[in-house]
Amino acid sequence: MNKGSLYPKLAFQNIKNNRKFYIPYMLTGIIVVMMFYIILFLANHEGMGKVYGGRYLNEFLSLGTIIIAMFSVIFLFYTNSFLMKRRKKELGLYIVLGMEKRHLARVQLFETLFVGLMSIAGGIACGILFSKLSMLIMGKILRFETPLGFSVSVLALYVTAAVFFCIYLLIFIHNLIAVGKAKPIELLQSGNVGEKEPKTKWVLTVIGTLCLLGGYAIAILVKSPLSAITLFFVAVILVIIGTYMLFTTGSITLLKSLKNNKNYYYQTRHFISVSGMIYRMKQNAVGLANICILSTMVLVMLSGTVALNVGMEDILNKRYPADIIMTYNDPGDGVVDAAVEEIKAFADERNVEIEQLDVVTDLSFVVSKNGDEYTGEKTYSADTSRIGIFDFVTTDEYERRTGEKLELGENEVYLHSDGFDFGDSFTLFGQELHVNGKLESFPREGENSAMILNVTGIVVSPETFDKICDLQREAYGDDCSNIKSNIYLDIEGTDEQESEIFQDMYKELSEKVSGSYVTEDGRTVELTFYSFYGECRSENSSEIYSMYGSFLFLGIFLGILFIMATILIMYYKQLTEGYNDKERFEIMQKVGLSRPEIRKSIHSQILVVFFLPLLTAVLHMAFAFKIITKLLALLNLTNVTLFVICTVCTIAVFAVIYGIVYALTAREYYKIVSQ
Repeated sequence: MNKGSLYPKLAFQNIKNNRKFYIPYMLTGIIVVMMFYIILFLANHEGMGKVYGGRYLNEFLSLGTIIIAMFSVIFLFYTNSFLMKRRKKELGLYIVLGMEKRHLARVQLFETLFVGLMSIAGGIACGILFSKLSMLIMGKILRFETPLGFSVSVLALYVTAAVFFCIYLLIFIHNLIAVGKAKPIELLQSGNVGEKEPKTKWVLTVIGTLCLLGGYAIAILVKSPLSAITLFFVAVILVIIGTYMLFTTGSITLLKSLKNNKNYYYQTRHFISVSGMIYRMKQNAVGLANICILSTMVLVMLSGTVALNVGMEDILNKRYPADIIMTYNDPGDGVVDAAVEEIKAFADERNVEIEQLDVVTDLSFVVSKNGDEYTGEKTYSADTSRIGIFDFVTTDEYERRTGEKLELGENEVYLHSDGFDFGDSFTLFGQELHVNGKLESFPREGENSAMILNVTGIVVSPETFDKICDLQREAYGDDCSNIKSNIYLDIEGTDEQESEIFQDMYKELSEKVSGSYVTEDGRTVELTFYSFYGECRSENSSEIYSMYGSFLFLGIFLGILFIMATILIMYYKQLTEGYNDKERFEIMQKVGLSRPEIRKSIHSQILVVFFLPLLTAVLHMAFAFKIITKLLALLNLTNVTLFVICTVCTIAVFAVIYGIVYALTAREYYKIVSQ
């Protein structure tokens, strides 16, 4: 036989003989390569730059390529470890039969080459095939017209091939080093070497418990969305550390306690399942923890991104409470009234039907809390629980908004707070204010800012309002906030008509109600770009749809990737366990254990192995619920009920998929051990 053709033939035969392991591995590689190509194709497609809000789309897709590339390295190395563990005995046999390690390296080279080429070529082919479908789906989510025709991104093709060639090259080098260091006798006996019974590590168990409880505590106790940004990743890291430690050490503690319970342990199915798991729990625990973390990531990503897109109308209503919003910062006397008259005249001239026109005037600024004293803070503290927004309106403004008349004297207030607790009085910029009463609610137009910090709505008399305005200017100087007047306008018409009317109206107001004016206290105010601006809901909604749609698209992509990883880990885990347990169950059958008893034992063991990660993931999700709602509030989604429904539906769908995988792998496991 030609020596040059021996190694490729051996490599092909090895892949064929181990197809139960290699086929899922290659399918995984194909899917990962396909997803990487598609994301890269979309990120670099010229049509994406023409989409309104396309900058968000490109940013998220570019982030997606980095995440998928990093995950592919970790995941392919992880699954490769299953393959190598299964094949160590086979490789040892080659060496015993006279093959040198350099010859074995050539066989491994061709195996990696075959697997890598099939995965990369198959993945790119599938990526090209499904790239147009992915663009159509993205167009449906983001509400833009997709260009006709079919195209192939040469850049995405080359980058994808290069990235995954490097990944498979690293895997080959890793395998080469692992086999090179091992002795032939170690390779031959790798399948027969049993692990010593792991010891209970109380220190790690306690540390893991504290980490998990710490992560849960952060998630539950977080108050403001701004705090949630900084604390979320801390909580995630603590929960991940706690999960790995408790699955590794806590599970052993649990199994040993079951073993010490004589009534439970000395039953046929319990004896086999507990003793089997306890001897390989170190390996099992890491796999279970991986499944748990991946499952949690799937639940968090899909429930959050789905809720954002289902609740898009709520988000737009929060962000844009009217079709058109014209804003004046620190307007002079008569400026807003003049603007309203101009808007009415514009509407009559253009035959525009005004459904509602409202003017809202208030003063909002950031404060820092220290006991009952509130002061200005130019450099915000890391402790965001101390930071809040005070939103002041006069009694006249409150009555106009609500129809309720409040009688207030100087330095007297009514208030409603979303975060701070107030007593009978408090001090603001050195001025003592007396709380006459607490309001059940506070009318706000556009609550997007209210979702970020602790917000307190305060009603005061006109005299006190002017005093607070002066104190705030003195405290903040050039960084002070101005009295803001918003003109909210709802009109009849399509989105295109509203956008056109907004542009013309904004141009006309800029020309007629602008310039400079002198206030009563002698200040000259210039109406610059920063002191007058406008927003149109129909014009800006496309950008919001683009941003949130990008979240959903990337969430679905990564969700599929993580689900696939979870399924493959389960599959390899059960096959590995099945082959490891086969000889043990043969011995048990020879000593009188019946097939029904074996089936019961297998069912008991796999039930724990499979559903413990899912139950733990649901527990993680339950504790993370509050902090996720705070993060969603930053994106203007405050409909908690909607998020609950999306979360429950996501868990239900994922549990069904999980159950199907359980049924398939349990059957495969039973086939192996009962042969």
